[in-house]
Amino acid sequence: MEVNNRSRILQIVLWVVVAVLLGRLFQIQILDGSYKRDASNNSMVYETIYPPRGIIYDRNGRVLVGNKVCYDIMVTPREVKAFDTLALTAAIGVEPGFVHEKMQWYREHRSSIGYRTLTFVKQLPVEQYMRFAEQEYAFPGFSGQVRSIREYPFDAGGNLLGYVSEVSPAEIRAEPEAYKGGDYIGKTGLETIREKELRGRKGYHIFLRDSRNRRQDAYAGGEYDEPAVPGTDITTTIDAELQQYGQRLMRGKKGSLIAIEPSSGEILAMVSSPGISVDELANMGANYSRLAANPNRPMFNRTVQASYPPGSVFKLVNGLIGLQEGVLQPWYEYPCQRGYAYSSRHRLGCHAHRSPINLEEAVMMSCNAYFCFVMKNLLEDGRHGSVADAFDRWREYVMSFGFGAPLGSDFPSELGGNIPTRQYYDRIYGARSWRFSNVVSLSIGQGEIGATPLQIANLAAIMANRGWYRVPHIVRSGDARFTEKHYTLVDTVHFRKVIPGMWRAVNGGWTSGGTATAAAVPGLDICGKTGTAQNPHGADNSVFICFAPKDDPKIAVVGYVEGGGWGGSTSCPIASLLVEKYLTGEISRPELEERMLNLRFIDE
Repeated sequence: MEVNNRSRILQIVLWVVVAVLLGRLFQIQILDGSYKRDASNNSMVYETIYPPRGIIYDRNGRVLVGNKVCYDIMVTPREVKAFDTLALTAAIGVEPGFVHEKMQWYREHRSSIGYRTLTFVKQLPVEQYMRFAEQEYAFPGFSGQVRSIREYPFDAGGNLLGYVSEVSPAEIRAEPEAYKGGDYIGKTGLETIREKELRGRKGYHIFLRDSRNRRQDAYAGGEYDEPAVPGTDITTTIDAELQQYGQRLMRGKKGSLIAIEPSSGEILAMVSSPGISVDELANMGANYSRLAANPNRPMFNRTVQASYPPGSVFKLVNGLIGLQEGVLQPWYEYPCQRGYAYSSRHRLGCHAHRSPINLEEAVMMSCNAYFCFVMKNLLEDGRHGSVADAFDRWREYVMSFGFGAPLGSDFPSELGGNIPTRQYYDRIYGARSWRFSNVVSLSIGQGEIGATPLQIANLAAIMANRGWYRVPHIVRSGDARFTEKHYTLVDTVHFRKVIPGMWRAVNGGWTSGGTATAAAVPGLDICGKTGTAQNPHGADNSVFICFAPKDDPKIAVVGYVEGGGWGGSTSCPIASLLVEKYLTGEISRPELEERMLNLRFIDE
């Protein structure tokens, strides 16, 4: 009896195992088609569907970068039969030698190519493709594949927007799931920093191949096709018309012109000159070598990658630090006898103006001597101990204004400029062996100080906001790091003591006019500060920062022109024209505008 029970149990177990195996086999072969599809992969053709890249808009909804349809001519070399070479070349717009060379390469690499489909000709315009489509039947193995390429309806910000080009092997290795040979990727500017959103996701059609590897009908009626997902559209902070106007003003000049909305940190215009036109962007393959060889470096984005001495606009920072530290009061007067003698043999020069003057007049007149006195008191009044210790504190203040490190903008390759350290001077002069006289040039924004135009523009925004800034940015994204207020280490109460001098620099006052009267526009209440920065390569650099209106700022601007000379002569009128254009939509000074548009320092 016990033997029979064991036999019955064994039979039941065997039947259960058989039932499980049959059920699994039914699921695999009848219910789940994935295994069948995997087994059929060798008889399938996957045709890629390329998504359109996301559109880039300006702040007002204008299209800065859009898409237009083009076609790639594809070829499956194993399917090619004898064809009329001249007819094909006429249909796709190439030379016979091109076709012969391609076909020869395919024959030499027949084994490695197999039945793959390759790109034969890229980016045919629609009109050319239609010629091919009418005759496609005569060219077995050749077919068209729709693609979208970038178009630029508005000439605004070539360096800002960036360009798209074919992926490199290194880029494919970095993201093999996203790219393959022949795909396109953003290389510079917005196209690269927003690549993951803009590129979308590729899809595919699946077709069957017959025993001779010829493409047949869609697999499973297209049930397993994957649609492409278009790229995400992006709205920038740029005002397209202002950007375009800024580019016109900077034509023939080397430098930068940047406008920021102070309350938000949104960049309204960001001009690097000379730059890349959108026509050049649209065909970078043909233009790249010429642009790269241009000695004026149009591909170099000066707005965030160039480091310049800020010049006299930096006097605002030193004055504010002096107020905060208590070594300066607005009514303090200092003499200026055409400069400041910082040793028995050395003198830092200044232009002629009345003397002595107070803080407001010093800002208005951009007096070098006044801010030398301020800097000397900051370093040598003894309240911080040694000069080096006082210098450390000064550097902390300066860094809080956004100098000496990248601001953290969403623009790629932003550099941080340079604010020297005590260790730097210790190495040059020896520890505890240097004094104010060794660093006197820092009083007026010269010497070892280096700043990007974006950092100098941010200083203009700080002055407009009376002591704080939001990180400048070019894409509206809701990112929390662009909504946070960053306060300087100088109390906001001190800014109102300096701004009247900036107003008088532009608009004059009860004595003589200031250094920036070329920027004055009745009713706009522009506040500004000129700068003339020494340039070891030629004429002085022209610098100007401003904001307007005085009591309700809507725009803050920096103009920086290499070799432009005195700050009030070049950057000042250019920046003020940009302000006027933004605030009023028109220009009330046509003669000045014409002169700035025609002013040329370089041949582009």
